[in-house]
Amino acid sequence: MVREGLRSILNSADMQVVGEAMTGREAVQQVHEVAPDVVLMDVRMPDMDGLAATEMIHNEHPETAILILTSYETTDYLKRAVLCGAAGYVLKGIDQAYLIDAIRIIKNGDSLIDRTLLRTLLADVTPEEAHGHRSIDALTEREKTVLQMLARGLSNKEIAQEMRYSVGTIKNHVQRVIDKLGVSDRTQAAILAVKAGLVPSNPELATGQNGSPKS
Repeated sequence: MVREGLRSILNSADMQVVGEAMTGREAVQQVHEVAPDVVLMDVRMPDMDGLAATEMIHNEHPETAILILTSYETTDYLKRAVLCGAAGYVLKGIDQAYLIDAIRIIKNGDSLIDRTLLRTLLADVTPEEAHGHRSIDALTEREKTVLQMLARGLSNKEIAQEMRYSVGTIKNHVQRVIDKLGVSDRTQAAILAVKAGLVPSNPELATGQNGSPKS
């Protein structure tokens, strides 16, 4: 029933559903076969849970963005999802427009966490959970500025406007930051920025003043 409802929403937004799965293992197999741009993944699934499937898909198909869509609000699941390579984590029951925006955001290479959970995540992740990443000191001053803006929840376009660079230039800066820190996405980079004290764990800074979803 959930998949049927999602399929109807996506079709109405001019998105194409290319596969469906009832278990985590089936989801991994579907990605192998149809190579989707985005996967909508639940957490609790039979055979293989959604987080294990997310990690496997991320490792084998890093070009496929994974959006966790679940009813679980605990930061334990959220942290595990981020560390497994999920590009987004949103709660079931969100309005259709928010869901469509979230899909488009992660399809464009950005990341998104439900704004009701982001502050708790940033405050709760321990330095040990970010082990193995290179020091933020390896970043140039410009890259540190970009990292601060990432942690504030700004999109590439918004960063470009503030720094007065082209969106393409900022996209390159963001990728260099991610590469230098040894993380897989913007969300993990933001976590390191908060832990390093570059930005406060403040929900208004993390999601934007108007509370709208930010990449």
